[in-house]
Amino acid sequence: MNTEINNIIEKFDLLPHPEGGFFKETYRSAGSIPNKSLDPEIEGDRNYCTGIYFLLTSASSSAFHKINQDEMWHFYGGSPLRIHMISPEGQYSFQDVGMNLENNEIPQFVVPAKYWFGAEVVQPDSYSFVGCTVAPGFDFRDFKLAKQSELIKICPSQAALINRLTLE
Repeated sequence: MNTEINNIIEKFDLLPHPEGGFFKETYRSAGSIPNKSLDPEIEGDRNYCTGIYFLLTSASSSAFHKINQDEMWHFYGGSPLRIHMISPEGQYSFQDVGMNLENNEIPQFVVPAKYWFGAEVVQPDSYSFVGCTVAPGFDFRDFKLAKQSELIKICPSQAALINRLTLE
């Protein structure tokens, strides 16, 4: 890894993330929402909100996964990041998160709850440093990595992308 990437990892004490890349939780609200007030797919009480730093490199994409909440992505620096999404109905879409507004990049984007999504750095030999906010707050009980064969059944037109962005 290059020096700038290593500096970010060290400065923010980032750790490897199960989906790929590096992360550190930066915020977890003190207040919580009782489980009875949440969607049935969510187990247990949840903090109001959580936030993380997240770093991807050209060599470490974010594998397709889903959670039961909306996830807001915030761009901080480096290369634009492409977020690939597959809706529960199997519709593919993507959004580039970055600062080149003339190139349809946006600095903040929300992935809807229950969508399969993965991300990758747009520019070669680079990195994307972003933040992610989840409300109600993230818990690994909500995190599900995609199985390649199952996701291809949902969205066969994106088989090559799914093969590239799954861990199995």
